[in-house]
Amino acid sequence: MSSTGTKLETPGAKPHPKLRALLVEDNALDAALVVRALFKEGFDVIADVVQDEAAFTKALLAHNPEVVLADYNLPNWKGMEVLTVLRREGLDIPMILVSGALGDVTAVECIKQGATDYVLKDGLARLPEVVRRALREKHERSLRHQVEKDLAKKADELARSNADLEQFAYVASHDLQEPLRMVAAYTQLLSERYKGKLDETADKFIGYASDGALRMQVLIQDLLAFSRVGRNTAASEGIDCNGVMKEVLQTLAAAIQESGAVVTHGELPAIWGDRTQIAQVFQNLIGNAIKFRGDNSPAISVQAEKTDQHWLFTVSDNGIGIAPEHAENIFVVFQRLHARTEYPGNGIGLAICKKIVERYGGRIWVEAQAGSGSTFKFTMPLHGPDEKPEVQP
Repeated sequence: MSSTGTKLETPGAKPHPKLRALLVEDNALDAALVVRALFKEGFDVIADVVQDEAAFTKALLAHNPEVVLADYNLPNWKGMEVLTVLRREGLDIPMILVSGALGDVTAVECIKQGATDYVLKDGLARLPEVVRRALREKHERSLRHQVEKDLAKKADELARSNADLEQFAYVASHDLQEPLRMVAAYTQLLSERYKGKLDETADKFIGYASDGALRMQVLIQDLLAFSRVGRNTAASEGIDCNGVMKEVLQTLAAAIQESGAVVTHGELPAIWGDRTQIAQVFQNLIGNAIKFRGDNSPAISVQAEKTDQHWLFTVSDNGIGIAPEHAENIFVVFQRLHARTEYPGNGIGLAICKKIVERYGGRIWVEAQAGSGSTFKFTMPLHGPDEKPEVQP
């Protein structure tokens, strides 16, 4: 048989599914038997028969076969070397060994190396089913790869969209500050200079304008803080959360004293992240526990425990609690559950916490129960991506 390749076709009396096969075989009779076995079970086979690497590569690129059927041993080539060519060309084509003698140990090793399956030449009756299964698995693989490709594309598009939105939020909030500062300053000046000199309605209108400008300033500053979470390029480091907690309690000292709050915490671990942002998470959660307090003085507890590859932090309080139906909404930007007259703020603190925690691969949630306090939980990795961090107290 010529090493340049031979074409075998099966004349069919009735239409069968087309199958383009590439046979690596040096025995013309064996090749014919393989084709006949497939035809008998419903395949209309068009097969190119080759016996060396050069002819195989040429036929592979010229005809794009659906399956490769290779003898294990050839005079000048090994059937398993087919896999090297397929990988070199980046082709996902099932390769089935069709051999006269192949021990179980050798067969298992060949499958480990990438062969789809094997069939002995004295058992060609099972070849059609092996081929069908191989083609079915390839089809499923192709569908899965296409889905993964589509998902990756959508993820890239979403990431670009989010980056554009973050950039817009940053630029808009940053550039709006100066003109808004002027509005706030002049409305405040109007209030101071003309209050009581005009009628009562004018005083009311000036008050509305001044209050609105000040609230807009706070809103823009909050939006800027939210957008900065994704833009922060500070290097991560090992952080002692006990030290962070001490700083947070000092920052909240006035609110703690005014509310009579008692804040306790267990021994907290060292984690990997940006110190300022981690402090922001604790400050927002503890600050909310103080703000949304009930009739009793706030009692707030911060604990941490190791679970699998994460630290699990728990911040619990005895405040007004959160209804279960709002457990997800509270982490949405500008989502408020209460009127501004009841509790101040723009509803962005928990959204910032969520963005920071997820930035490090963690997640945050609340165990909600209205009227019975709140328990916020979030996870953080045990350490950095490469090694355990050195603690910076």
